[in-house]
Amino acid sequence: MSQAMGMDFDTLRQAMADNQEQPEGPARNTRAEQLLVEAERLKIPLAVIEALGHQLKVYNYSSEKDKMFVPFARLLRMWDERPEDFDEYETHSLHWVFKWMSAGMLDQPHIPLASIEKWLGEMEHRYRLAGHSERAVRGAEFSVAAHLGDLGRAERAYTAWLAADRDTMADCHACELHSQGWWRAERGADEEALELWRPVLEGEYTCAHEPHTVLASSLVPLLRLGRLDEARAHHLRGFRLVRPMESMRAAYADHVEFCALSGNEARALELLAERPAYFTDSGDPRSKLDFMAVTALLMDRLTGLGLGDQPVPGPAGREWTASGLAVHARGQALSLAALFDARNGTSYVSERARGRMDQRPLVERLPLGVRSRSARHLSPSGSAAGSGSAAASASASASASASARSSAVVVESDAGSDPFSLSALLAEARRLSATRSPDAVEAWAAVSRAAEGQELDVRDRAEIADHAAMERGPEGIGLFHEAAELYAEAGDPGEALAARARAAYVLALTGGPEEALATVSKLYEGVLALLAEGGTGVSQAASVLVGRARILMQLVQEGADADSGIAGDEVVGAAEAAVRELLALAEPHLSDVRMASRAAEARAMLGELAAHAGDAESAAELLGQAAQAFVAAGLPWFAVEYESRLAGIARHLGDAEGAERAARAALEHGGPRLEPMGHAQLHLQLAEVLGATGQFGPASEHALEAAHWADEAGEGPTLGAWARHQLGGFLLRQGRWAEAAEILESALPDLTTEMHGDGAIVQTRWWLGDCLTELGEHRSAAEHWLRAADVARHWPEQRDHAMLAHLAAEALGHAELPAQAEQAYARAGDLWRDLGNVHGLIRSLRARAWVALRTDSGLDGARESMAAAVRECEEGLRAVSTSVGAEAGEGSDAAEGSDAAEARHRLVAELGHTHRQFGDLVARSVPDDVEEALAHYTRAISVFASLGDDALDARTGAELAAGWLEADLLRPAAAAARARAVLSAYAGVDGEAAQARRAEAENMLGVTEKA
Repeated sequence: MSQAMGMDFDTLRQAMADNQEQPEGPARNTRAEQLLVEAERLKIPLAVIEALGHQLKVYNYSSEKDKMFVPFARLLRMWDERPEDFDEYETHSLHWVFKWMSAGMLDQPHIPLASIEKWLGEMEHRYRLAGHSERAVRGAEFSVAAHLGDLGRAERAYTAWLAADRDTMADCHACELHSQGWWRAERGADEEALELWRPVLEGEYTCAHEPHTVLASSLVPLLRLGRLDEARAHHLRGFRLVRPMESMRAAYADHVEFCALSGNEARALELLAERPAYFTDSGDPRSKLDFMAVTALLMDRLTGLGLGDQPVPGPAGREWTASGLAVHARGQALSLAALFDARNGTSYVSERARGRMDQRPLVERLPLGVRSRSARHLSPSGSAAGSGSAAASASASASASASARSSAVVVESDAGSDPFSLSALLAEARRLSATRSPDAVEAWAAVSRAAEGQELDVRDRAEIADHAAMERGPEGIGLFHEAAELYAEAGDPGEALAARARAAYVLALTGGPEEALATVSKLYEGVLALLAEGGTGVSQAASVLVGRARILMQLVQEGADADSGIAGDEVVGAAEAAVRELLALAEPHLSDVRMASRAAEARAMLGELAAHAGDAESAAELLGQAAQAFVAAGLPWFAVEYESRLAGIARHLGDAEGAERAARAALEHGGPRLEPMGHAQLHLQLAEVLGATGQFGPASEHALEAAHWADEAGEGPTLGAWARHQLGGFLLRQGRWAEAAEILESALPDLTTEMHGDGAIVQTRWWLGDCLTELGEHRSAAEHWLRAADVARHWPEQRDHAMLAHLAAEALGHAELPAQAEQAYARAGDLWRDLGNVHGLIRSLRARAWVALRTDSGLDGARESMAAAVRECEEGLRAVSTSVGAEAGEGSDAAEGSDAAEARHRLVAELGHTHRQFGDLVARSVPDDVEEALAHYTRAISVFASLGDDALDARTGAELAAGWLEADLLRPAAAAARARAVLSAYAGVDGEAAQARRAEAENMLGVTEKA
């Protein structure tokens, strides 16, 4: 406050302007109150009027709306006593805020309805006296009637509002369209509402609070219409706008409501946690009613999901559970509604509040892309339940083992048999096993549960043990051996060998491949002997052969080492021989689904061996054959792994269509059999395939699904973060800046160097900087680019470091931080010089010159940087000329000569632009000494002229700039000559640039003729 003591009127005005730019909230309000005291000390009525208007405005856009009536009453009294003290702007402002008073009175239930109606009459009277249209008055009347639930009066006022002429008192187009669309949505006409809102949503009409509120109001109508992609986009875009604005509690509530109605309860909780003051701020009772109503809606939803004991954010001072807050929020909402109804003499507000709180979800699941948990993953501690280990890889470019492998060890299942008859359960389980159904394991588990306490024959017990082992991974080895003994006891030695082969394969997977190979080799010899004697069937033999082939493939994948005593080539040869033997055994029996499955897997193994040998074409062909064979056998779920692998190989081969086809097939064939992680990996793989071919819209849809399924799998911080990283990039490439920023900011906390690589972190921050720049958030953009540059500075290749430093400098300049911008440009310039990138260096020097004007470096520093840019251009041209001469002496080819000519052309253009900017800089900074600027313009014209028609627009732009300076120097003939030169240059030339240049030249001629 001491700094404000003794301020004059201009200083006061600047202080109010500075305060207006501060974030909404009590601090800004307090400063406005202090500035009113300073205004009163000046004893200047207009100063007090302006300070009161400023105070009223900051109150209106804050949680303390109830305070705005006092400064308005004082302003109105001053107007009535001495209207001559108000200038034109303050007169307009006084009448403008009549509308705020009307809305503000409605929001305060302690203000009697009679006072509000009287105020409407007062507003109409004063507007008529001032000569204003009825439009704003009828709009205010509509608001009152709609709040009261007087639908007839509301419709009449609505019609009169739209019929009245728009004048300077009418709300801006954006705000009017918001209110009109809101009313249509309230009356059940969602399509009409969205059509009314379209110009605001598309950016045709905007204001300080639009499209913020339109985006929020559109959420539930879009859900009701099933336009889910738009609803998601509006939430991501709109929440970003309302998040920092304290006064937008009602719009914030709309976003909470949207999350509660779209299966995003965990996201809604995060929103509540961001705004604890919204539970208690009392300055705007109507928006508090909105907020408490949607809080009750959300808490009831959580309680209905069985999460009533879940800790949740709520009013400060106690710990809250969902069920406890549900009761509290409902009570608060209904109490507030009752106050409004008591004032209004109706029950309308309470009815609407109950209707809002009692809504049912409109969508079971609407993935948003941002990091969040589903309600079913909320644990009592508020953390994600079942958050598994880190993903083995952040990218789905690696093979996505998304379905059950074609193996006797891992099979997915879903129960579906008669629970009452053990014999029926056994029959169903055997049928499912015979058809290789993923449901077989659960069917056998059902058998196991039903068999407890019952006497079973030895064969039944063998099969139960065998299938129980398939679910248990390493712990199943002992059960496989138990099953083998039971099979032997039951007189089935072939199935006993097959069970032991399954145990050997599990051993190989858990770190003992050499021991497993030794074991399975003996089993292999035994089963072949049995088969030859007729002591077992082809199916049992195939089970042993596939186990042996898998173990050898495991050795190939791990790479044979010295301890195994097996050479790498020997292992590959043995694996191929084993696979071909399996194929030869299975192919004559393809009518048996089990044997068809073995044959298909054998072809897939041959494909993997081809890939191991570097023969990608053969690998792709064999994997494609394997996938087709599984589908033909009625086993599409077993094709998924190989189609995913095929997609990766096709991408490697540059076969984009093949990669997309395989990835789509994998998703289709996985279907409902996929676990969440499988969904995540396959969707992400398809997203990457589509993104690589520029199909960013479809790519973003699959990346969105990948992020959702990764969250469902408990892998949000790992694979989910990578999916969000990709999703943000795809959205950015579509120009969906706000959505992309929300997604990328959500991904960033989970991206780590260890899991995702520092390249992903740098790219995410780079993209964020691009988004934030487009959104006008330059300071934040600069922060992300600088942090990315700090990572990139450790990289061997420094071009990214230089680019990021340069981008950060530009953003800092736009953020009105010239000193920091100058420093960043200096850093970028040094990097460009070290890289030998003369164009980057020149552009950084020119940009640095402009920001230097706003720093302590001043005009001298700016001139120094621009002169340095000229020198770098000239030195670059000398270097190119020397290089061209040396190459000519050595008889260089035409291509090298063309490259050198192109390099020279670019540097000449840089020199021309540098002189042009040097002239602009001097002309703007030293308006009384234009000769220096004119010299630079003349030099730029000469340089551009040497480039011919390629630099026509640049040359004539410099010519016109010089012409205006000639006119300032009272040289009309010289200025006219330059104008005619421009007109001559564009004779017969069409296009926007030509038209603009001719128009400016004609204007210049007109000015000089009058001189």
